[in-house]
Amino acid sequence: MSKALVRRSGGGKGSGVVPAVCSAVIPGVGQLVNGETDKAIGVFAVAVISGASVVGAIPIIGAVAGLVGAATWLYGVADAYVQGKKK
Repeated sequence: MSKALVRRSGGGKGSGVVPAVCSAVIPGVGQLVNGETDKAIGVFAVAVISGASVVGAIPIIGAVAGLVGAATWLYGVADAYVQGKKK
């Protein structure tokens, strides 16, 4: 990504709110905004696979997939916020 697009005002410290909101709406997009492409693909893939497993799955596997999906979503939002604050 171009340095002009990544550059932020405020002494180099970002707020972290924009990546966190992006990741809350679509898992992995906050990591993509922060420039962490590999992590973005991983978070998105786990969220999609666990979300697809919840629909029509047997009850125990569906519950576990739901927990994995919720944990992945929470991790994505928190990580996007923390990494956004560091940049």
